[in-house]
Amino acid sequence: MNHAPETTAQPIAQPAPPEAAVIPGPTLADFEHAQRTVAPVARRTPMETSRHLGRLIGAPVHLKCENLQRTGSYKLRGAFNRLSALSAGERARGVVAASAGNHAQGVAYAARELGIRATIFMPVGVALPKLEATRDYGADVVLSGETIGETLEAAARFADETGATIIPPFDHADVVAGQGTLGLEILEQAPDATTVVVPIGGGGLASGVASAMKQKAAALGRSIRVIGVQAENAAPYVPSLALGEAVTVPVVPTIADGIAVYRPGELNLEIIRESVDEVVTVTEDDIARALLVLLERAKLVVEPAGAVGVAALMTGKVEADGPVVVVLSGGNIDPLLMQRVIAHGLAASDRYLTLRIGLPDRPGQLARISELLAEAKANVVEVLHTRHGAGMQISEVALELSVETRGPAHRAEVVEVLRRAGYEPQIIEE
Repeated sequence: MNHAPETTAQPIAQPAPPEAAVIPGPTLADFEHAQRTVAPVARRTPMETSRHLGRLIGAPVHLKCENLQRTGSYKLRGAFNRLSALSAGERARGVVAASAGNHAQGVAYAARELGIRATIFMPVGVALPKLEATRDYGADVVLSGETIGETLEAAARFADETGATIIPPFDHADVVAGQGTLGLEILEQAPDATTVVVPIGGGGLASGVASAMKQKAAALGRSIRVIGVQAENAAPYVPSLALGEAVTVPVVPTIADGIAVYRPGELNLEIIRESVDEVVTVTEDDIARALLVLLERAKLVVEPAGAVGVAALMTGKVEADGPVVVVLSGGNIDPLLMQRVIAHGLAASDRYLTLRIGLPDRPGQLARISELLAEAKANVVEVLHTRHGAGMQISEVALELSVETRGPAHRAEVVEVLRRAGYEPQIIEE
């Protein structure tokens, strides 16, 4: 009897799981230890789904709401982890920090919970809500310096004189490990995420989140992409990553003051170089529009620095090949600033229009303009009528009008209605 030759089945080759990248700074064990350390104080913030943003980019979008964290931002995580690592002697001598906002509140809250005396130096012009919140958490607040640089110098002198331990906002391994607990939390809440978008200031949050997530994902046999976002007016990471060393850049005023840093942290830059896949920038208008979308569509109050990730999605700077998580890093915004940012966001979204119109100085002209605007279904919110202004004839008056519009098409319609009636409206950009 003839028998078919025996064959040995060969196993199908399986792709090897991604190897853990060699990332400087905290190890995965350090991040997991920090997660246990901060668990008693750091709230497990919710993960919300945004259908609006999902439709915009063609993939599921989840919002990690760290704006709902205790003290209003992620900063509590790093501060508490750093303070928890202090020796008994260091705790007895107290801690000191310099900050105009979220870091101050994070350190103050962490120190109160651990029974450590905290002295926080803040600039003289700090926003009142941030000043009061820091004091309410039990810290001794010292107002010193017109700029954050001068405030940092004052804090350093205090540390030299008293022996208090300086708690840095981002450039320390314990701080990075604490911020990285947010990355581990994201993986637990959105295990199918393929891309995470995170704001970058000095780099504490981005370096912690990216390193923790890359190391944890590799241990799970998968990969994940991390995109960092900076405000265009304060973006030292772009040239620093290009040159391979920390670069100091001039910081132009930005509404995203929470990430307005002129130089990367040294450790943070090393980590981000190895763990963040790309760094993009967004403009002031982009940020204002994103904040407005979060208010209207997600019903979330987010500070401008915390909205830069959403701005990156809305401007097409993040490509999605699967579910995306955007970190909303903070919600501490001065109501007066919010009022200005909302107005700016409405203007940037073509929903608020300011016009200057030259009119003959005779009765009935203001009524005629009002009729035309009513015809165009535009709601007038502010009017300035004056006979004074450069380039005006003696027989002319100037009318400045601010009106609500419903978007680009309606904005163009309002201007066209006025032009058809013989007027020459000039658009005043915000």
